[in-house]
Amino acid sequence: MILYPNAYFDRIDKITIEFLQKNKLKALILDLDNTLIDYDRNMPDKIAQWIKEMMGQGIRLCILSNTNHKDKVEQVANKFQIPYQTLAKKPLKSGFLKAQKKLNQEPQKIGVVGDQIFTDVMGGNRCKMFTILVDPVGKKDFWYTAWKRGIENKIKDKYKNKYIK
Repeated sequence: MILYPNAYFDRIDKITIEFLQKNKLKALILDLDNTLIDYDRNMPDKIAQWIKEMMGQGIRLCILSNTNHKDKVEQVANKFQIPYQTLAKKPLKSGFLKAQKKLNQEPQKIGVVGDQIFTDVMGGNRCKMFTILVDPVGKKDFWYTAWKRGIENKIKDKYKNKYIK
């Protein structure tokens, strides 16, 4: 189903190198807002450490964000020296395909990690990439995301009941 991820983790830092290797993933497209940073642009230390560990293991990373605040994305991307794409228009394919080109990988070797079903999971699934849903880093959401959370939580609950024992 296009709305179901291939995998679910309650936190991004629980995604291990072993999990990526098992699923033959060599690169990750990462959402920014509420996946890597919270509403106030804070990145938990565990996530910063996780990014460094992934890069140290040879996993290629690219940030893909719908935001038009390029400075916000650049702040994180520059800190870790990873490529990025803003104004992605997720769930449309164009942003994912641009990120794929930057990563120089086949779609089946790319994982898409994000906190939203209707943008990250749906878009990644449409591009035949391996989708990984994570819970939001923070409790606070932008208004244009908050209204979707109730619907997404119902889909997430159905997914958990069906696939997570």
